[in-house]
Amino acid sequence: MWSRWLGVGLAKGLWATEVRGKEKVPSSGPVIVVANHLGFIDGPVMHGVIPRGSHFLISDHMYKGAVKPLMHLAGQIKVEGSGRAALAKGRAVLKRGGVVGVFPEGTRGTGAADSVHGGAAWLAIQTGAPIVPTALIGTRNTGEGVNVWPRPRRRILVEFGDAVVLEPPAELKGRAKQTWAEHAVAEALRKQVGAALTTTDLELPTDTPERKPRKGSAGIEPKENA
Repeated sequence: MWSRWLGVGLAKGLWATEVRGKEKVPSSGPVIVVANHLGFIDGPVMHGVIPRGSHFLISDHMYKGAVKPLMHLAGQIKVEGSGRAALAKGRAVLKRGGVVGVFPEGTRGTGAADSVHGGAAWLAIQTGAPIVPTALIGTRNTGEGVNVWPRPRRRILVEFGDAVVLEPPAELKGRAKQTWAEHAVAEALRKQVGAALTTTDLELPTDTPERKPRKGSAGIEPKENA
């Protein structure tokens, strides 16, 4: 996938991205990579450092100008409206053994994963694919806007965590099952971000930009029984 090498060039060439735990991303089979969301460059950085080609759920507001054809050519998944069509495409990628990337917070912010939307959880329940919680630190610093393009050689840390297979209690059905899975995804992501922060001098931004959440890369309301 050519776009992955473009991501590698940005992550490693333009910025100084340290990547830890790549071996924790299964080398074959379906995988859902979930990461916290800080700023504009999170997508290309993650797309570059995942050791396999990946298809990220990306909000339709990103499909503008010269970027629009690149998104399509890169095989990314456009999220429109309720996001159900995007989830169906993500499920298809996983069914054929591919990698789907999701920013489950649904919008750029502090990256603390205080709340997540249900897209990644729904995909995991529907396909049985493992989730790899991933900490992303340094793409946006305190005082910077969510659309910041960092200066060259900005230090960034990406740390992949252990893969998690969601196994909801058998008695849970429908919305209860989905809610359980959402909590499990949120807990795994928060745990991974917290662990990464203890091993680096990089920090999450402490401010929350004034930006309304979108039904975007992960702000998806899945159908319970789709």
